[in-house]
Amino acid sequence: MPTEQLEIETKYDVDESTHLPALHELPGVASVAQPVELDLEAVYYDTPELDLAANKVTLRRRTGGEDDGWHVKFPKSSGARLEVQHPLGRSVRNVPIAVVRTVRVHVRDNTLVPVVTLQTRRVVHRLLDAKGDVLAELADDHVTATTGNGEPDTWREWEVELVGGDERLLQDADDLLRAAGAEPAAGPSKLARALGDRVPVGDGWELPAKPRTADVFRAYAAAQVQAIRQRDPEVRRDVPDSIHKFRVATRRLRSALATYRPVIDREVGDEIRAELKWLAGELGVARDAEVQREHFAAEVAEQPVELVMGRVAGRIDDHLRGVYKEGRAGALAALESERYFRLLDTLDELIADLPLTGVNRKAAKQLPELLDHDWRRMRKAVRRAQAAESTEEQDHELHEVRKGAKRLRYAGEAAVPVLGEAAEALAARAEEVQEVLGDFQDSVVSRELLRELAVQVHLDGGNAFTFGRLHALEEVRGKASAKAFFEMWPSLKF
Repeated sequence: MPTEQLEIETKYDVDESTHLPALHELPGVASVAQPVELDLEAVYYDTPELDLAANKVTLRRRTGGEDDGWHVKFPKSSGARLEVQHPLGRSVRNVPIAVVRTVRVHVRDNTLVPVVTLQTRRVVHRLLDAKGDVLAELADDHVTATTGNGEPDTWREWEVELVGGDERLLQDADDLLRAAGAEPAAGPSKLARALGDRVPVGDGWELPAKPRTADVFRAYAAAQVQAIRQRDPEVRRDVPDSIHKFRVATRRLRSALATYRPVIDREVGDEIRAELKWLAGELGVARDAEVQREHFAAEVAEQPVELVMGRVAGRIDDHLRGVYKEGRAGALAALESERYFRLLDTLDELIADLPLTGVNRKAAKQLPELLDHDWRRMRKAVRRAQAAESTEEQDHELHEVRKGAKRLRYAGEAAVPVLGEAAEALAARAEEVQEVLGDFQDSVVSRELLRELAVQVHLDGGNAFTFGRLHALEEVRGKASAKAFFEMWPSLKF
């Protein structure tokens, strides 16, 4: 089974003649254990185009140390990286499929090949507290890097990694090591140093001082694509809330492609929107089941004991657990599909070369028009909901209002860097609508599920009374949410 750990470390370049300072003098360090010498070999894999390195992800097969295995490192935050370790296994030349899947969002269906081999003679110094617990480790590394593009490169570096200590220890160690002659490492990793200028440099897509509307779209869309790259590995590792965050990124991007139709070619944008809708749908089955499980567990628990007839909570949970399991399998299959890989390729192309319509004006002038269009679209849905002649029709139109509010919210969020507080306030008001109607829509979905389960219980000869009671409660919840929306609507100023 793979394991995970958050790696917090600092690296330093040092000369061969530099002497290690007295580490036991660091505050909080009671002693330094006897050094341990290791001979490590790490073979780093990437695509021929170095897609992993470009996204600051590393994949290696390490042997010779205490953590032999396949290691994948993801950027996490300043000074920290998430390391996922897989067992070494028998594969030497080819990366195991379980490891490949952790980096699929960057690799897709491209081949992984060895790009760098590092031979490291490492001396580990463990810094201990008064109880003998390890606070940090300092590794004194003599490195030889072979890339196949010339003579091997050699250097020496120090690496301080926190184990049980805090970041104050890192700062104290930094002062001590610099005083001894160490310099902050020129690169973020041994791999980056070995590859040098071969690593592709990505674009940040920051807004210019006087942005045009396409600039705003590109910056917002690029942020969502980056979120997809971040959430994909988390979904595969079943990180809590990862599916939800992944879906939000796809929805934001899909919404932006609709809002910015006057600027982004509609035909191209709508094709991407269709694929994003497919992807969100594949992810949504598991997520919706997850949300419903939490909701019904709480709702059934609140019912008087004498009104819960039969195995109600268990039956609902069994059904939704099955839906979640099947939905997660479907989501993982989608993330391994060629269709998904090509969507990722298309998103990269979209950001790199926007398909503009030619109507790309100053953002400060054009963005209010786009926001006004989305606001009017939502207002029309509200009027249809107010004029609905049946419950079914009103349910449908309120769902359309919610979708319109979500689109307006995302459009407002995207415009904040240009329009400031006005766009922020607009997004906040749209979110209010989205939230209250989200509760309404959840009640609609819950009622349908309860009806299906009640029918099945009845056909099985059981007592469906409690399912009917829960259905009635959901109906009350839906009506209360709809009423709350219609009451708040006149006071919302857009």
